[in-house]
Amino acid sequence: MPLYDYKCSKCGHVFEALQKMSEEPLKYCPVCKGPIKRLISAAGVIFKGSGFYATDSGKKGERAEKGDKAEKTLPKPAEKTESKPAETKKETTPKVAG
Repeated sequence: MPLYDYKCSKCGHVFEALQKMSEEPLKYCPVCKGPIKRLISAAGVIFKGSGFYATDSGKKGERAEKGDKAEKTLPKPAEKTESKPAETKKETTPKVAG
């Protein structure tokens, strides 16, 4: 059963009502008995199946079997290596006798 949002025109009270789709919309506010209007709400949509994105709700096994190119082209994270500061050699100039 869908959840409908309503707003009272008189007192501004906003509330939700769980109703069947076949039921008539509510007409009166439960707080002040004023007239109410049904609000338009966004519906939740879930896209299932192949042909969408790598992050959709498909099975991971199916993508691996089909050779999902998106997962293969992602760069691999760089391996961490311990780095030491470079050793500097002191240049010595030969002493000229003279």
